[in-house]
Amino acid sequence: MIFTLGINHHSAPLAIRERVAFNAEKLHSALADLTHSQSVKEVAILSTCNRTEIYCSAETPELVIDWLSRYHQVDRADLAPYLYTHDQPDAIRHAFRVACGLDSMVIGEPQILGQMKDAVRVAEESGTLGTQLHKLFQRSFSVAKEVRSTTAIGANIVSMAAAGVHLAERIFESVEQQRILFIGAGEMIELCAAHFCARQPKQVTIANRTLERGRVLAERYNGTAIRLDDLAEHLAQHDIIVSCTASPLPIIGLGMVERAVKARRHRPMFMVDLAVPRDIEVEVGELDDVFLYTVDDLAQVVESGRESRQAAVVEAETIIATRVQDFLGWLQARDTVPVIRSLRDSAERMRRHEIEHAMKLLAKGEDPQKVLEHLSQRLTNKFLHAPTQALNLAEGSERAELQSATARLFHLHSSD
Repeated sequence: MIFTLGINHHSAPLAIRERVAFNAEKLHSALADLTHSQSVKEVAILSTCNRTEIYCSAETPELVIDWLSRYHQVDRADLAPYLYTHDQPDAIRHAFRVACGLDSMVIGEPQILGQMKDAVRVAEESGTLGTQLHKLFQRSFSVAKEVRSTTAIGANIVSMAAAGVHLAERIFESVEQQRILFIGAGEMIELCAAHFCARQPKQVTIANRTLERGRVLAERYNGTAIRLDDLAEHLAQHDIIVSCTASPLPIIGLGMVERAVKARRHRPMFMVDLAVPRDIEVEVGELDDVFLYTVDDLAQVVESGRESRQAAVVEAETIIATRVQDFLGWLQARDTVPVIRSLRDSAERMRRHEIEHAMKLLAKGEDPQKVLEHLSQRLTNKFLHAPTQALNLAEGSERAELQSATARLFHLHSSD
């Protein structure tokens, strides 16, 4: 049975989401721990700023929920109000909707598809992605491609990065006159850099734990790169700060920002924290000269573009409903695989036994034509013995069902 369980921006506030987020560097060990300690056959974990979801093939999701609670040291009672669980077919439908961007904070955004592919890659590397989940995710990617190519789900999309620029222009008359500091060098920061730098800011700085990676991004926008460790001495020089790292703890504290504000003589600072868990301590937002926005704050800005995509959403949901039925058909077909394999094994044993018997007769000098005739008769009798016996012994409704099934299996037609 395929299950999906987790929390997302629909079900839980940021303060809860960041408590159960998985650091990318620890995903491999988390997957190993879950499959080792629980009765979980297959598992993949999708953890982004908006969601933490566990996709698994297991007998029950309860053991996985207990594991999630223990792993993050969060009381299960604290998680319960925000946690959702889907089993078949809802789990399949949910995976398809997530891949298509229908469950995203920004409807139709394409970034989640890449994040889901990353989650699959990690699960494959960890050896926790079996046949069912592999097929589920491949179908999810296929459905996402179909939805994007046949509907307008991605048209006029308002991204989180564009929303950040929009908010910044509420604080400053023009981004063009501001100095911008990007913290991190991942995909989200690359997207934000592209949007902000399109406004041609006065200065661009990239702060990253790996200086070389920071330089690669900085050079794209004629900027400079600094080490994350040097953040405190450079913070005051920037008007706009956009942060999105994988740090499990805040990297910008209240004291650091207070010193920066004082050095700036209380000129305003615009800060966007796109990380989960958060990069910037929540108390920073209480400072008079700091305008701090989180991913949930930006969601309110992008919500305005939702109505224009509703028609495409309806079309996408129709496609997804059809593909869910297709996948359920595949799962049901898999249930017959052991029976088919057993049937073929039995037939193969009969075949080998009769071939050996025929070879012995030929070795004795028997007439080949008679041996072949004998072989065919013995094979026919053996193949038909079990179904014939079942039909003869059946009574009442069981006999009628077996007769109907036999006619269908062997393509029999009643003779008039």
